[in-house]
Amino acid sequence: MSASTATTPVVLTAKALLLDMDGTIVNSDAVVERCWRDWAVSHGLDPQEALKVVHGRQGYATMAVLLPDRPMEVNHAENAVMLARETADTDGVVPVAGAPAFMAALDGLPHALVTSADAALAEARMTAAALPMPEVRVTAESVEASKPDPEGFLKGAAALGVDPADCIAFEDSAAGISAGQAAGMRVIGVGPRAAAHAPTAHVPDLTTLHVTTTPDGTIEITLRGA
Repeated sequence: MSASTATTPVVLTAKALLLDMDGTIVNSDAVVERCWRDWAVSHGLDPQEALKVVHGRQGYATMAVLLPDRPMEVNHAENAVMLARETADTDGVVPVAGAPAFMAALDGLPHALVTSADAALAEARMTAAALPMPEVRVTAESVEASKPDPEGFLKGAAALGVDPADCIAFEDSAAGISAGQAAGMRVIGVGPRAAAHAPTAHVPDLTTLHVTTTPDGTIEITLRGA
């Protein structure tokens, strides 16, 4: 189907689901925007322009896009500081609409978290949003390359023992959607940022998804438009 929001029920099937965190199951926009606005201003950058590229990437990769001539070691050092600040700031971190029911429906099914956050930040935000942490997770420490590189999604599929073609990724950002597609997965785009980046299907939030399984264990995702 097209990347526009589904207006009639669509059913996608998979053997495993790979979930981005920020913007997909956890709404952390308030923290992200606070921290990155301050960072942009401190470097003489337009905060609005900076916020167009921060979502989905690891911090050092965002910095490399915004300050392309700066040594990467400086980006990694500043990213460590940024991660500590973001981990300590959970004010306004809430679940994306429908996320609690969606995550409950995945209990016992093959799924993994694939996030650009590090383990500490992922734990802080999932806890703040009162969402269960998937047993299988790929965090910043697990990969050499940030999204839009597909490494994280490929590692998630491998950890679950499922071919990427049999996985569905859930993403909200351009970088994340590109990563899922590059991994050979279908991608369900979640939220307002996702619609413009040609996911396999798009939903406004997770309230429009229904998860069931067939007798052979196949996961069925039914999508209904808002």
